Formats: sequence, C-alpha cells, structure tokens
Amino acid sequence: MNKLISAVSPHFSGSRTTQKIMLDVVIALMPAAIASVVIFGWRSALVIGVCVATCVLSEFLFEKLCKRENTITDLSAVVTGMLLAFNLPVSIPIWQAMLGSVIAIIVVKQLFGGIGQNFANPAITARIIMMTAFSGAMTSWVFPDAVSTATPLAAMAKGDIASVPSYLNLFLGYHGGCLGETCALALLLGGAYLLIRRVISWHTPVAFIGTVAIMSLICGKDVLAQLLSGGLLLGAFFMATDYATTPSSKWGKIIFGVGCGLITVLIRFWGNFPEGVSFSILLMNILTPYISKLTRSKPLKGGEAK
Repeated sequence: MNKLISAVSPHFSGSRTTQKIMLDVVIALMPAAIASVVIFGWRSALVIGVCVATCVLSEFLFEKLCKRENTITDLSAVVTGMLLAFNLPVSIPIWQAMLGSVIAIIVVKQLFGGIGQNFANPAITARIIMMTAFSGAMTSWVFPDAVSTATPLAAMAKGDIASVPSYLNLFLGYHGGCLGETCALALLLGGAYLLIRRVISWHTPVAFIGTVAIMSLICGKDVLAQLLSGGLLLGAFFMATDYATTPSSKWGKIIFGVGCGLITVLIRFWGNFPEGVSFSILLMNILTPYISKLTRSKPLKGGEAK
C-alpha cells in the first residue's frame, strides 16, 4: 500500500437499527403507560390502544396507497401512538383520538416523506392541532372516578396554592393531567432506561429541565412543583430527544434544551396557557436546521496522503 486516502466521517456503521431503538423507547414508555391505567382506570388503556392501532393502520394504508416500502415493523408508528395518547386526557372522545393519530402519521410524518423526513414531532404537532380544534375536550381533566379537577399548573397559574397536590402526589402522579405526564416516577424510570441504553444523551433533558428549574427559582416559583407538574419530564426525555427533529451535535442539543426551557417558562408564567412544553418543542423543532448549521462540526480537509 503506497498511499492513504482520508475522508470525513462516518467511517463505520453500527448494528443498532431503527426497530431496536424504537423498541427501547416503547419499553421506556411502559412504566408511564402502566401508571396511567392505575391512576385513571382502564379507559386509559383504551385510549392508548386506539392511538397506537390507528397510527399503525394509517401508516400501513398510506404506504400501500402510495406504493412505498412498508415501515410499520420499525415500530416508529407505535411510539407516535403512545406519545400522542400520553398527551391526551382520559376523557377524550375516541373519534378525536383517532383523528389526532391520523394527523400525526399522515399529515406530519408521511406527507413529508416518512420517518426521518418530518420537520416536527408528529405527536406534539397533532396534540397542538387537537388543542386548537377540540379545546374543550382537550382541557377536560377527569380524575379519578369521573371527578372533574384542575391540573397542578392550572391551579398554580390561578394562585390556588391550596389545590396543588403534595410533592408526593405529584411524584406518584395522583392528580389531574394527561395520561402519560402525571407520574414523575414512571417517567424518570423510563428516562433512565433510555440513558443507560444510550438511546438518548443527557444533554437535552438536563438543559431543558435545568433551565426550567433555574428560571423558576429566579422568578420565585415553587421549583419542585414546576418540575413535577405538566409535561416537562415527558417532553424532556421522550419528545425533545427525537432524532429526526432535534439537533445531533452536543452543543446543538444543549441549545435546543435551553430554548425549550425558556419558552416553556415564558408560556407557563406569562402566557394564556398554564403549560408550554408542547409549544416550546414545536417552536424549537422549526429552529433545528439553524441550530444544526450553527453548531455543526467542521471536518478536517480530506484528501490523499502520498
């Protein structure tokens, strides 16, 4: 061998497939799914099952219609269905849950080319569309035994501190909210699993949660209550870490997480909505190409060494 040819990365490929990654995400979501059934009852399982089935069927039929390669075996549609269900109240009409699932898969994912081509997180985008179209159903918090209640963030926004659950109940999820966002313990277990399996890195979740904590402290809010309430943990571990819609570099992930945290705090403390996680992630998804361009690595010049 009389010459060495050098070039930019990547230089090797790994054995981890999309299916294996998505399976890990499904496993990580299971504690929250189980907790939702324990907290809200069996209708929670029905909503989750309907969303997952509709997402998978929508992907299958759309790809058949468009004569594309079938991708339902990669489990990404299953993950989208679970995440969408986790962002819905237990009392959501089933037909609305199905419509949201169709929007997530066909409008947000498939019309942009399928997995890896969508610019925004399908579950989050579908939830925001549903909040606009079905605001009444999407803000009807029933917990438990058909007792209507406000979410902890709504209570804090109104200054009704007496209605805010204890830290223990916030941690265990025994309060009103969306199906998959109430039990902080389950979400932390799932997040830890993803970190241990190296499906996600710590950069975005730590930056996201840390920014909310610091800003809550500066603004004189109850830091622990802010961290344990709403969709912060669900968003930080499972949606702000989406490969296709978030930056891939370390600094890009940190900037993304900080941006999500700042927007979340702005909406929570001064906006018309008590929660801002979904809006923050969607807005930062839109900025992802610019963050990636700003933080991308500059490769060494390739060429031939003689």
